[in-house]
Amino acid sequence: MTSGSRQVGGGTLFTEPFLVVSHRAGAAESGVRDQYGQPLGTVTEAENGTFRKVLRMITGSARFRPNCFAVRDSGGSVVLKVRVHDSRFLVTRADGTPIGEIAPDGPHRFALSAHGRPVGALENRPPRDFRITGSAGSEVARAAEEPGRGYVVEVFAQLTDPLASLVLAAALTVETALRPG
Repeated sequence: MTSGSRQVGGGTLFTEPFLVVSHRAGAAESGVRDQYGQPLGTVTEAENGTFRKVLRMITGSARFRPNCFAVRDSGGSVVLKVRVHDSRFLVTRADGTPIGEIAPDGPHRFALSAHGRPVGALENRPPRDFRITGSAGSEVARAAEEPGRGYVVEVFAQLTDPLASLVLAAALTVETALRPG
C-alpha cells in the first residue's frame, strides 16, 4: 500500500492510519492490528446462530452467510454493529443507535449514507481491492488484500463521524460478508 501523509496513529480502530485485518478460514472472527502488529480489535459474527453457521459450512451457500457483525475494540467493547439486510449493510453504535448504511449502487460500487444523505462510496475493484471516497469524491481510504498479511486498510486522513464509522464498517465487514463460502 502506498503511504499517505498521516503516519502516526492514536492506537484505536478510529485513529490508526493502517489497519491489518486477518481472517482465519473457518473462524467466526477476524483480528485487527496496527501496522506494527499491536492488537486494535476484532470483527466477529454476531447473532448468527450455530445452526446457520453449520449450514453455511456444509452447503457453502451465500444464503447462510453471516448477517450481523460486531466490531470490538482492543478491550472487547463493541464499538459498531453491522447488520446485512437485503444486500444493504446497516451500521449502528453498540446501543443500536443508527449511524448509516452501505448499499449497492451499481456493479462493484456501494453508497455510504447517513440520515438519508450521501457521505461517500466504496468501489470494489476486483480482485479484492476496495477504494473508499468521501462525498466530494476524493479518496479517504483504501483496503487491499496482501498475501500473507490479510487485508490492509489505509486511512488517508483523520475522519469524523458519520464517515469515520462508515469507513471503518465498510473496510472491516463488506469483504467478509461478500466472501464466497
